[in-house]
Amino acid sequence: PNSGSWDMITLNETGPEKGRYLFTVFETDQSGVQRHDLITGETDTIWYSPTLEGHISFDPSFWTPWGTLIAGEESWCTNAAGCTSIYGRLFEFTNAVDAPPIFDPVGPNSNDGANFVHQNVIPRTSHEGIQFDRDGNMYFIDELNGGNIYKYTSAASFASVKNGTADYFAAGQTFVLRVGNGNVANATGAYTWVPITNATGAALPGAITITDTNGVTSVDARNTTNLAAFKGTDYQRPEDMQIQTVGGVDYLYVTTTTTNETYRLNLKKNTISVFADRLTINLATGAAVGTSLANVDNLAIDQDGNIYIVEDFAGGEGDDIWVAKDLNGDGDLADPSEGLARWASNGTLGSEFTGLYFDPFNKRRAWVNIQHPDSNNDRTIEITIP
Repeated sequence: PNSGSWDMITLNETGPEKGRYLFTVFETDQSGVQRHDLITGETDTIWYSPTLEGHISFDPSFWTPWGTLIAGEESWCTNAAGCTSIYGRLFEFTNAVDAPPIFDPVGPNSNDGANFVHQNVIPRTSHEGIQFDRDGNMYFIDELNGGNIYKYTSAASFASVKNGTADYFAAGQTFVLRVGNGNVANATGAYTWVPITNATGAALPGAITITDTNGVTSVDARNTTNLAAFKGTDYQRPEDMQIQTVGGVDYLYVTTTTTNETYRLNLKKNTISVFADRLTINLATGAAVGTSLANVDNLAIDQDGNIYIVEDFAGGEGDDIWVAKDLNGDGDLADPSEGLARWASNGTLGSEFTGLYFDPFNKRRAWVNIQHPDSNNDRTIEITIP
């Protein structure tokens, strides 16, 4: 079974067979997880929603530092009293390398060989970008006009998690990013992390806990961080994230689709700034990139540390991937010879680029998905250089 709309891409980045398997997810009303064996060429679906609309809109596909796969649902709702949707969940696939393939017809026992767990300590939101810093903090977003940026800190030591003696998601605390008092949208400058749960993951007094229509109780991130006591700074459709380490400091990049911006967070100094927008120089013309930069969505990083910005635009009508040239690594593109350069363009009608991912074991290879084309034939494209 394969419902299409392939989204984010990752390799198994750790383990005895690291780099062998390429994973992607189905962003549909019957979501699933796909594994491609780069040695044999075999492609299998290894987890699939047993029912239509049982699990939807899988977008993230990220490998954890301790050797598991994360997926999540890009679907949540706004409700001052709390959203009771069954979606907005984060899942951990703990045996993605070894899980057996699934075949049609799909039934209630099709996923019996897969250990695919809703990690309910993570509050509900509309998931897309997920990244880990070197200290083990996990960052995630709420994709919404007015969405927020979040951080989860596990109660377990990161060393214990990585050596398999502790469960990262057994308990932990979630925070929301706030600049100033949180009331200025798209704000830059110094920020703080405002807790919305306690150290075990339970909602703090005044935060919103919901019970969904399946009877599962969770903390509601989106609607909690609209409350004054927990107010997070709003950004306009935050989508993907990418960690970059320069000079021993972790930086987190975040795209915001509606405002065509890419932000950069200095995780040591706790500051956020605009890295790229429509005022950034187009290196092909020497003028501001302007409307040529549209609907920024995914992010990627190559082995040289260059940041790539992927647009969510109609194929054949201006769907591009841009590489940012930050020559001095200072976190802006304002210095001489710095700016954005068009790296790839998508001419497949009806589609968009998704999931650009550079092979961490081979600097001359990358992959990108061509999602939901008019032909209904999604493709993973391998890009190599001699």
